[in-house]
Amino acid sequence: MSPFVLSVLKYSLLVLLYFFIYRAVKTVAVDVAGRRAPRSAPARTPKSKPAQRGKPPSSVVVHAPDGKKVGSFRLADAVSIGRSERSTIKLDDSYVSQSHARLYARDGAWFVEDLGSTNGTFVNDRRVASPVQVRAGDVVRVGKTVLELRR
Repeated sequence: MSPFVLSVLKYSLLVLLYFFIYRAVKTVAVDVAGRRAPRSAPARTPKSKPAQRGKPPSSVVVHAPDGKKVGSFRLADAVSIGRSERSTIKLDDSYVSQSHARLYARDGAWFVEDLGSTNGTFVNDRRVASPVQVRAGDVVRVGKTVLELRR
């Protein structure tokens, strides 16, 4: 091989090596600094009559991702939410886990708890990490489905 071809190959390899190092350092820097979550449209809260905030809920109204009312459930005992046939509120939403969350009463108050779901459970657009007390007027989002708590 001629010395010219060897020089071109050597410099090409050097450029590729620098490019690889640049990309690796950039990826590590972004991971350390933390990625910014993409801004998505906020979940639409279904229009309804004003709820009495602060009071414990007595029913749950389920709204599909398109905003249509799917059903209504009275809160008497603990309620399981998910895609499973065993769930009290069975949802047809691919973003909902089989056993996604549950609503339960304790000491006269109602709480929502995430059951280790993949996409999380949100109360008033805040992710639930541990059981959270809910009141009438609160909005619980599981997957793309919205659950409105009413008095």
